[in-house]
Amino acid sequence: MEIRPATLDDVPAILPMVAAIAALHESWDPAKFGYRPHPEEMYRRWLGGRAVDPRSVLLVVPRENRLVAFLVATVEEEIPVYRLKEFGFIHDIWVEEEYRHEGIARRMVMSALNRFREMGVKQVRCDTAAANEAARGLMRSCGMRPSTTEMLIELE
Repeated sequence: MEIRPATLDDVPAILPMVAAIAALHESWDPAKFGYRPHPEEMYRRWLGGRAVDPRSVLLVVPRENRLVAFLVATVEEEIPVYRLKEFGFIHDIWVEEEYRHEGIARRMVMSALNRFREMGVKQVRCDTAAANEAARGLMRSCGMRPSTTEMLIELE
């Protein structure tokens, strides 16, 4: 299995996977993930920036002449009240359904963790939707642990 850094030319092929993630998240919690129309198009420029940013991780998995998975992560600044100055943040991971359960997501996360380690980043975080037990299991299998729980209320 090949996992490689994405290029600018890969961004258009990543966008349908972004749309799938957005639709899945919105189906789980439309109050939290209430996207504007075509969120994947809003990602286009941002993903292009991640493809050329040495402090970002944008990975793809090609299979059968198409991309079947991607991961995007960035280095983020911590607020100044904490000792930690920066952390890695995994924003999105997607594997097309027919390629799941092959270890692709785990290998992408481990590759991202190694890339952050090479950058000197000391901590990596991610958020998972409350309904996404599979993602929490994946992250636990990669050595991550729960840290915080976000709470939400809609006010009228």
